[in-house]
Amino acid sequence: MPLVTCRGSAFAGRVAASLLAAAGLPELIAEDRSGFEALAVKLASDPKALAAVRDKVAAARKSALFDTARTTRLIEAAYQGMWERREKPEGFDVDA
Repeated sequence: MPLVTCRGSAFAGRVAASLLAAAGLPELIAEDRSGFEALAVKLASDPKALAAVRDKVAAARKSALFDTARTTRLIEAAYQGMWERREKPEGFDVDA
């Protein structure tokens, strides 16, 4: 079952909504509890809708958002850049 979230005011809901939006899955974000319940019931009771969302989730998993090795390399390059500039801090970009 794909993740469904309610944005709300709680930190966890806002983080989940941010991740779903970044993955291109804004249709899995409800704005309130009644919307959350309706979305969950729809996905649980409509096999075609659930299959469509699952297909979209599978496609999203191929995006850079889920490329942990690439993200690790970029973070390590950023740390290296910060270390090299430790005596004279300045802004820099990390090449993707």
